[in-house]
Amino acid sequence: MSVPENLRYSEEHEWCTAVEDGVTTIGITAHAATALGDVVYVQLPEVGQQIAAGESCGEIESTKSVSDLFAPASGEVVAVNTAVVDDPSLVNDDPYGEGWLFRVRVDTLPDLLDAAGYRALVGADD
Repeated sequence: MSVPENLRYSEEHEWCTAVEDGVTTIGITAHAATALGDVVYVQLPEVGQQIAAGESCGEIESTKSVSDLFAPASGEVVAVNTAVVDDPSLVNDDPYGEGWLFRVRVDTLPDLLDAAGYRALVGADD
């Protein structure tokens, strides 16, 4: 299972890039995408919306279930990936690349797991 070393991870299976110019990019992990199965619908927060770390800010629907999307950081949503809204399968095909979900101008970034911590959380081999 792919767990990129350059990202930080929430216990709810979202990832964040390093904050650059006050903004982080957020998506769901390959582990979450695999567990969900084929993603068929993504509801993302709106640009301009204030979100709070740990709170639900959208939904991801797969052929198996509907899951809440939890914000791993607090701040203002500054961009959403409309390509994922149009083609939700990008979440399964490339969760750390073209399948990113949204970007946040960060007010607060809680302590998140590093790659080793996330691998331990999901029981993945190093």
